[in-house]
Amino acid sequence: MIEPGTKAPSVTGTTTDGSSLKLASLKGSWVVVYFYPKDNTPTCTTQAQSFRDLHKDFAKRGAVVIGVSRDTARVHAGFTERQQLPFPLIADTDETWCKAFDVIHEKVLYGRRYLGIVRSTFLIGPDGRIAKAWRNVRVPGHAAEVLGSIPRA
Repeated sequence: MIEPGTKAPSVTGTTTDGSSLKLASLKGSWVVVYFYPKDNTPTCTTQAQSFRDLHKDFAKRGAVVIGVSRDTARVHAGFTERQQLPFPLIADTDETWCKAFDVIHEKVLYGRRYLGIVRSTFLIGPDGRIAKAWRNVRVPGHAAEVLGSIPRA
């Protein structure tokens, strides 16, 4: 289980524009990695918009924001364009990031059991260690809470 104080997983993923992003390459910066179930759904859209709307404030604190779901890069590209997201989304189609951060768990919807992403956010410090972890995130106010956890630069 990923807990505060543990070293962030060493993962690489494909971003919205098809380029590769290695999480370890961001060491030295604050990094916000948020996991969400699916692009173009109401709650996930609201969550992305919340991080988008505070993006300049995250940048002022030297923080990089990354969104992760199992959607493809092509789906992410459309979502990014429609929502005008200024940060990358990782197309975790093979669940590498999801498994490394332990966010895939059994869920129940209308009596049907399935494995899905549990909405979670991880704040990684400049030292490459998990500074804070939020699991089972409730979207309203969450992006502001994450921002408040990052020291002012």
